[in-house]
Parts: sequence; structure tokens; C-alpha cells
Amino acid sequence: MNLGRIGLWNPLRLFEQEGARLPDTMAELDASGFGAVWLGNGPAIMDVAATLLDATSRLTVATGIANIWAHPAAAIAARRSELAGRHPGRLLLGLGNGPREASQWALSPYRRMVAYFDELDALGAPAGSRVLAAAGPRMLALAAERSIGAHPFLTTAEHTHLARTALGDGPLLAPELKVVLTADRAAAHATARQALGFYLAKRGYTANLRRLGFTDEDFAGGGSDRLVDAVVAWGDVETVLERVGEHHQAGADHVALQVLTSNPGLPLAEYRQLAAALR
Repeated sequence: MNLGRIGLWNPLRLFEQEGARLPDTMAELDASGFGAVWLGNGPAIMDVAATLLDATSRLTVATGIANIWAHPAAAIAARRSELAGRHPGRLLLGLGNGPREASQWALSPYRRMVAYFDELDALGAPAGSRVLAAAGPRMLALAAERSIGAHPFLTTAEHTHLARTALGDGPLLAPELKVVLTADRAAAHATARQALGFYLAKRGYTANLRRLGFTDEDFAGGGSDRLVDAVVAWGDVETVLERVGEHHQAGADHVALQVLTSNPGLPLAEYRQLAAALR
């Protein structure tokens, strides 16, 4: 499956907000040179994936992620089979642990992930069609064993190096990287913190950041300056692409850029700047 070196990551709601404009938007992105588009989690994730695949001819469409607690394996396997038949080689199932019901809190996320993979195998959804949202050692090992690789979220170039070491040379490593295209440090940090506050309230993300040396002080107020600078690439296009290059040099095969702005909707103007620089 060809993801290219750089892709685009967006919350699902931004694609949904495009409405009737979405096919034209995707046709533009299909011609832009990016290798993949990643969809954040939501109830309609597979429906939106279908729309994106139908509107494009080249891009890989990846779920980043479909939450295994909310999407039954049978439903995911059925939609994967349908879409893979219509668009061979262009759908990647990104799977992982997301929000769950109180009745599920006592269950082990790792064991549930193993069981979910077992279900997909039995339903004929091959390991080569999926990637795991993995950051910690056990999940990275599982990603290498039961999928094509790992899609870490909210990480650093240091983590990318550690993840590559854990995965070995073969599996895919496709970290997400947040981007703010401005050289104004105060504006970049303010925009970044608007997004980071949501993630820093989640134990799974902060647990991984703790392994990298960050502390409770770094998680307060939307993130310390140290944390923001580590997990967000900000600056002009050239500076941002240098930060992307750090992840590639650390072992990433593909980097999924989540472009953050203060405006609602897909950041098409920023995508055009990045695409022009890549060309």
C-alpha cells in the first residue's frame, strides 16, 4: 500500500462540514502530491472514507483511527471488503483504542485489541490492510506482529526513533505531526494549545508523553512551551518541512500532518502552500 512520504490528517468533522463541496475538495487534494488522507475517529468514519475514495483516484484513504470500542469488527470487516473491492489498494484501516463506555473500563485495551485482530482475521480482513495506533512498547510489538505497522499520535521525533527501534526495519511507521504555519511564536503556541488541551486530558496520550520525560507541569494549560515546541511543528513552510524531515530521519516512512488553524473547516490554503513547496 503506497502512502507516500507525507499525508494529511484531519478530524472527521472537518470532512463532514465540507458537505456538497467535499468531492471537489478531494479532487484537488488528489492532484496535490500528498500520498494519503487520514480521517479522525467518529461514528461515520467508514461512510466518509467511502466518499473520499469515490471522489479520488490516487490517494490512499486511512482511518486514523477507527475506535475498536465503538466499531464492531464485523461491521468494519464488511465495509473494508466492500471498499477494497471498489478501490483496490487504497484503503488502510487504522485501528486503536478510543473513548469507551463505563462498562468497558475494566477491560484491558491490549487484550481487546488482540481479540479484535482475531475477529478480523476470522472475517477475512487481512493484516496487510490495517495499521495500529501504537505508542507504548506492548502496542508497538503488537503492531509489528498483527498489522503492517504503527500510527503513533501526538509524539515527538525522539519517540519516532524509539518506535522504529521497537518495530524493526520492516513495519510501516506513520506518525501524526501537528503543524501551525506561522513564524509568530505566540500565535503558533496559542493555536496549538487550542487543539492540545483536548488530547492532554486523555490518559493514554499523557502516559506516552511521560515516557518521553514530560510531567504534569507540561500538561497544564494546553501544554507548556517545551511540550508545544516538541509535538507541534510551527514556522514557515521550510521550517515545518525541516521538522517533518526530523521524523523521516528518525525512522518514519510516512508523516501525517494535522494542520492547525484558528479558522473552522479544512485548511486548504495551508495545504496549497505545503503542496507547492513539496513540488
